[in-house]
Amino acid sequence: MGGWLLVLGTSAQALAGAQVVVGPVGRFSRAVVEVGQPIDYVLSYTHDPAEEVVFPDSLASFGPFEYAGRRWLPTRTTGGRSLDQAVYHLRTFSLAPVQTLQLPVLLLRGATDTLRLLPPVAQVRLHRLAPTLYTTEEASPPRLRTQYQVLPLVPAFNYPFWLAGLAGGLVLAGGAWALYGRRWRQRYGRYKRRKNHVYFLTQFTRNAERFTLSRSAAVVERTVVLWKNYLSSLEDTNLNSLTTKELTEYFHNDEDVRRALRATDRVVYGNLLSEDAQEVDTAFQLLRGFAERQYEQVFTGY
Repeated sequence: MGGWLLVLGTSAQALAGAQVVVGPVGRFSRAVVEVGQPIDYVLSYTHDPAEEVVFPDSLASFGPFEYAGRRWLPTRTTGGRSLDQAVYHLRTFSLAPVQTLQLPVLLLRGATDTLRLLPPVAQVRLHRLAPTLYTTEEASPPRLRTQYQVLPLVPAFNYPFWLAGLAGGLVLAGGAWALYGRRWRQRYGRYKRRKNHVYFLTQFTRNAERFTLSRSAAVVERTVVLWKNYLSSLEDTNLNSLTTKELTEYFHNDEDVRRALRATDRVVYGNLLSEDAQEVDTAFQLLRGFAERQYEQVFTGY
């Protein structure tokens, strides 16, 4: 107020010689804005070309808006007056229905004198996208009821969870099979061969005991067939259709195989049981011993 009093107290000639300072003008690029939507604030100032003018930078106070950038416009001089303009890019996240902004312009006069000029207050209205639930003071949120009966829910089968678990289990099983599958197959193969070998020895021993009691050629034939079947599964080949000569050659002319099969052939095909009963017992022992050697050989190399 002291400055204004000083101006009023001067003479009319001094007032006529003084320059009337016209303040800056600030305005928004539009009248309505939404939350988070970019909006421009245009600040302009018309002044004498000899005057030095400073516009706000990014460190100025833009509240309630947030500074997002600025753009300077070239100075235009017409009729002895210069026009400076700056466009500020702003955003607002305030929920106030009407929001205002007033940025000052500094006018430098000499080395120590600075005049701070304020434009008229610019305002913009906020457009709400969400509906307003309560528009009057008497309105209030709905009352919560406390006496509700809780209804049981039927548990739904969690398909994504079980499908994901199944997929994970398959991946783990595939990885385990890739790492240990060969070892597991070998162990299972050994188990099956050991089980078949025990079964063969049991059946072979029973047939030998039956022959000792009955001295029957049919028992001898069944025992030889049992021996061939076992060696076929052990060697993974078909030995049932081979003759005695072919079997001997297949087993590299093994002496035990040759002697045992000749003895059993004389009993089965020659009816010489009464004379060769002791020889058949020996043949059974040779066939059993050969089967055990073949089993050990295959089992060790498996």
